[in-house]
Amino acid sequence: MATGSAERLVRRVWAELSRAPAELDALDALPEAPLPARLDVSGLAVGAVATASLAAASKAGGVGAGRLRLDGDRIAAAFTEDRAFRWNGERPDVWAPLSGFWRAADAWVRTHGNYPHHARALRGVLGVAESAGRAEVAAAIRDRRAEELSAAVTAVGGLCVVVRAEDPPVDAGLLQRPLIEVTSLGAASARRRPRPTDAAAAPLAGVRVLDLTRVIAGPVATRTLALLGADVLRVDPPEPAELDWQHVLMGAGKRSTILDVRRASDAATFNLLLGSADVVVLGYRSASLARHRLDPWSLVAWHPGLVIAQLSAWGFDGDDAERAGFDSLVQAASGIAFVEGEPDRPGALPAQALDHGTGYLLAAAVITLLERQGSEGGSWLARMSLRRTASELLAMPRTGELEPAAALSDQEHLAHAEQVGGAVGDLRLVRPAIVLGSLLDEWPVAPHRWGSDRPDWTA
Repeated sequence: MATGSAERLVRRVWAELSRAPAELDALDALPEAPLPARLDVSGLAVGAVATASLAAASKAGGVGAGRLRLDGDRIAAAFTEDRAFRWNGERPDVWAPLSGFWRAADAWVRTHGNYPHHARALRGVLGVAESAGRAEVAAAIRDRRAEELSAAVTAVGGLCVVVRAEDPPVDAGLLQRPLIEVTSLGAASARRRPRPTDAAAAPLAGVRVLDLTRVIAGPVATRTLALLGADVLRVDPPEPAELDWQHVLMGAGKRSTILDVRRASDAATFNLLLGSADVVVLGYRSASLARHRLDPWSLVAWHPGLVIAQLSAWGFDGDDAERAGFDSLVQAASGIAFVEGEPDRPGALPAQALDHGTGYLLAAAVITLLERQGSEGGSWLARMSLRRTASELLAMPRTGELEPAAALSDQEHLAHAEQVGGAVGDLRLVRPAIVLGSLLDEWPVAPHRWGSDRPDWTA
């Protein structure tokens, strides 16, 4: 293995997951990923993908005489996959007009308005019409104090954070905590599954995963599990609807259904799915999950033996557990935006790296806990937050210049994409970043349209 941040990240997570250090010998020297930034985004990206690849190799029974060799360019393309993404020849607008940095009266703020209900909340607080353009919104924000505006938007269900400098005491505390928090949720019988004996077999074949996540981090984790052979069924409530392009971009290998667990019939259907699931991945806020008895403790009380993975933007303690957020907002509030910005304006990482990095690491945790459950039994929980991942990135070495110096060119980016046809139309998707011999060079199943599948498992 190469030295550097990526190797240290892999070794740290491997220890947190109580995995054998000898398994690290399967990994070849780690590459650089061309993701130009002052912070070590390359180290985070390569380390996260390496960890998922190693976990997959272990589940598959090792890599034989070969070694796992990662492609830094492929990893960079995967972390910036929206660049190459095309749907019927069109590239969707990734950022809505009300998402971005704005200058308030005394500081910068960052908003997220990709979802219509978040945009409505922001417009309501600002007192601007639905037809208001960016100039009108900017003028309204300039008259407000940043803290007051953030509190007012948050109070009505919108998303607005104050852009802050680094807060070392906060990150020092976060760094004392595991990057991946693993907890036993009680005793349960082991669910024994034979290791694949065929080198071409998918290592997670037969594993059933319920995906209750949205946007990027959770879907990256579950998409990775699907790539490795798991039967992944994403379950969404009917409202709010998912953004079509976002679901398709993150949906390769998975199926998608809609259930309203407030209805008795849908709740019964969901409980039947749970009864034969192996893994549940949660991305909704804790109070909402508890209200519907979908929190980890309720789930394992009904169905012992589950492996549960849970994501949060800000953390799981106190008010953080109920605070909505996205990668861009965590970058702004953690200090990353100031590190990556210029003296007169905050900036952003070259990718939604907190989301993608967290997703790959969570997939590695799920694979690990499936193995542990199969050998030891028990019910298991793995938790990660984007804010904790941000603290890890901020603690890595940094530079005053953008490194690596050059991003992938458009042509280099396209070299890692493939054309995929399916029910949703013609797609161009970046190929998988994780490696497992020659098994994972393309997505096994094209994305399905949001909510288009029956709420059952494949045969």
